[in-house]
Amino acid sequence: MIFRLACVNDLSSIKTMYEEIIENMNQNNICIWNEYYPFECFEGDINSQRLYVLEENDSIVAACALCDSNEAEKNMKWKNEEARALYIDRLGVNVNYQGKGYGSLVIKNVIEIARKNQFEYLRLFVVDINNPAICLYEKNRFEKLNGVYEEKINEKVTLKEYAYEMKI
Repeated sequence: MIFRLACVNDLSSIKTMYEEIIENMNQNNICIWNEYYPFECFEGDINSQRLYVLEENDSIVAACALCDSNEAEKNMKWKNEEARALYIDRLGVNVNYQGKGYGSLVIKNVIEIARKNQFEYLRLFVVDINNPAICLYEKNRFEKLNGVYEEKINEKVTLKEYAYEMKI
């Protein structure tokens, strides 16, 4: 099992994996990603060296972006707002590998990267209806903060997101 930075050659596999994830999410009434998001971010994430993949036997089984800021971060009351934090974005696990601990393995690897780079906290936002993701984060010691961040997607859609953090 290898956790590594994604490269341009991975883009096709990453897109295919996320298409299947979105189809699965939609079938489970978790309609929060679409044909634009998160796809519009992948190339920039790769070029900025913030997209990581978990690979097993030359297959990508999970991916996430790691960012040192988040546009919604100022809208929440963090335990230590001055602390250096790393944000997990766009975490996805291949549908053929879900429920087998791969999401937790990604988080374990992210914790090591955060420690190595002297971050004090891991933080993330998760949409309120994404119960599988919420369970994953809570199982891995993330604490939910009070309050909800509302992200207006368009006139018809506003996502309600919970903020979670973990002291490293």
